[in-house]
Amino acid sequence: MSSQVLWEEDLHSGSHWSGVIRRGTTLRMTDVDGGANVGALFYNHEDRLERYNMADTLKAQHTAYLTRGFVCYSDMGRILCSISEDTCGWHDTVCGVSNAALVADKYGATRFQEHRNGYYKNGYDSFLNELGKYGLGKRDIVPNVNFFSKVTVGHEGQLYFRPGGSKPGNYVDLRFEMHTLVVLSTCQHPLDPEAAYHPRYVRLLAMATGPAPAQDACRERCQENARGFRNTEMLYAS
Repeated sequence: MSSQVLWEEDLHSGSHWSGVIRRGTTLRMTDVDGGANVGALFYNHEDRLERYNMADTLKAQHTAYLTRGFVCYSDMGRILCSISEDTCGWHDTVCGVSNAALVADKYGATRFQEHRNGYYKNGYDSFLNELGKYGLGKRDIVPNVNFFSKVTVGHEGQLYFRPGGSKPGNYVDLRFEMHTLVVLSTCQHPLDPEAAYHPRYVRLLAMATGPAPAQDACRERCQENARGFRNTEMLYAS
């Protein structure tokens, strides 16, 4: 993949981040130490009522998790981003994020007043902190993707978190097909069985790679994806 590096930064453990990633840009997220979780939300930057739709993403591609070759659909049948590369192999789509009550119950209660930046963060409030910068709020939080986390489902619907699903150095490349507002949180997965509060950090690297070519693994995965790319490309046709 021919690319030009645009910027790079570390997203610290238990922190949150947001920014606009333009069409034709690939964002690489790297799990530096292993065991990271990155909760992610996606919105059409130019019309934020259009956002990531978990149900359409899964049913259109006949899957329960994401990896290389899959895409993230909006609720308008367009493709926000594609997973063009992935060394992890499994990213959770169904479990959502932690909240303050869950974190306090699992790891203990902390407050900024006493612990300053060492207080325990949670994914829900992290999303709200970032969404507020763009005039969005609670009603705009939708089911998110948890990158680097593997969760399987039992025969009776039980959810099982699989520790060790992501190894040190694993990365996932998100190639953006739309101008997208991206919201990220590195708080621990809500089903993480680890007894201690121990979120991991990830490295972000943005590259100019161009949008999906005519022959592309994500486009060719299924007929639904081919239609999704066409819907997206029509939006940007001059």
